Amino acid sequence: MNRTEHFPADGRGTAAAPAPAPAEISPSEMEASCRMPLLALFGGAALALVAGLALAVTASLTFHAPQLFADHPWLTYGRAQAAANDLLLYGFCIPAGLGVMLWIFVRLSGAELYLWLAAFIGANLWHLGVLVGTLAVLIGDSTGFAWLEFPRGGSVLLWAAFWLIAVSAAATFGARQNRELYPSHWFLLAALFWFPWIDATANLFLITPHPVRGVAQAVIDWWFANNLVFVWLALVGLGAAFYFLPKLSGRPLHSHFLALFACWTLMLFGAGCGIPQGAPVPAWMPAASALAAVLLMVPLAAVAVITWKTVRGSTAICKGGPLSYIKLGTALFLLSGLMLVAEACPQISRVVEFTWFGPAQTQLQILGFFVIVMCGAIYELLPRVTGVEWPFPKFIRLQYWLFLCGVALTVLLLAAGGVEQGWKLRNAATPFADSVAAALPFLRAETVGLLLVLIGALLFAANIFAMTLRWKLALLKSALAAVKTPLQTAEVES
Repeated sequence: MNRTEHFPADGRGTAAAPAPAPAEISPSEMEASCRMPLLALFGGAALALVAGLALAVTASLTFHAPQLFADHPWLTYGRAQAAANDLLLYGFCIPAGLGVMLWIFVRLSGAELYLWLAAFIGANLWHLGVLVGTLAVLIGDSTGFAWLEFPRGGSVLLWAAFWLIAVSAAATFGARQNRELYPSHWFLLAALFWFPWIDATANLFLITPHPVRGVAQAVIDWWFANNLVFVWLALVGLGAAFYFLPKLSGRPLHSHFLALFACWTLMLFGAGCGIPQGAPVPAWMPAASALAAVLLMVPLAAVAVITWKTVRGSTAICKGGPLSYIKLGTALFLLSGLMLVAEACPQISRVVEFTWFGPAQTQLQILGFFVIVMCGAIYELLPRVTGVEWPFPKFIRLQYWLFLCGVALTVLLLAAGGVEQGWKLRNAATPFADSVAAALPFLRAETVGLLLVLIGALLFAANIFAMTLRWKLALLKSALAAVKTPLQTAEVES
């Protein structure tokens, strides 16, 4: 059925001409608009990933020789491990996630990045905040709250940096040419509002001149850690995965409505998890947390169905390339979610609670899921942004296998050590020191897994910085050529 366009009449009673359509922007122009913020975000993130893993290896060495860093208090386990966790989460995960978010918004919006200078300033300010916070943790000026160790000075810098980047992302989203929302929009927009909400709430109640007292501090910290490490990383990681999986596999994303259902149920049920079953709090809190964890099986099942039906039948070659990273990271997210659900079951939590099983699930969520997905996304998008191919393409496949083996070794050993330790703790006849010593062989072997991941991170950083150097050299050559051309023309004319 033909539809006739009607335009409002002007003051003379004639039909007014329609507004001219905005000029289309080529993909290369769109991607070039976000080049500077992305290079700043990804360069600092790669450096933080290497530094965080190096500190994690240093912390694990204390299980081999406790006296190794006895004369260096800033390298003791309590400080080194906390700084390593913060560097991985705040130094790599969040800036890498924000960079991928900006690029996806630009691509889906069909417009250039708005307020790119604000995003560029925010990227550098974020890395400055991470540096200040990490140094504070290493010298002993930590807040004492897990995943919220940065003192007020570092937190203020992070807060300002996040808002600068968020304003740029929101402006780009608002200026999109295609008004229809893609599933990645839902996840990434939710993450854009999720972080300031949970971060402001935790800082308001815990890092203020008059914080809450008593057991409420632990409850708020558990709530914040779960919402940041599990929910926020899941929103950004799945938002990126649901964009790159169909793009790289050559198949459409299965069921946009199921993706929206997974997004809402993940936020609804994931936000209520995180309180240990044996926590010294009113009984309804661990019970509600356990119920939310069990209901988390709903979004996990939805994500599994979407992923499987999207990549099934794809003929795309993914031998260690970006598609392999995205598929592996999504599968490891499902495994991480299942471990979180298992921790909430009373029969299992009686064994693994207060053991290394919890850190194993956290490492799987950060290193296994998010870091791998972000590396795959960066390997796919950064050549498009810079117009330069990767200097060391063989490093991409080698890093994939190093990450796969390293994460598997780290998580399996920590989980196995936690179960062994848990069985010792349940035996009343076993001294507590023996239960702690039972996990030492697993913790010492875990160092090998961390070393493998560290080597992979070094390859990733080498590719990032070599590509940035190539782009700067190409930019310098083009600038020199632009200067020489008028001079040569003038000489010929004279």
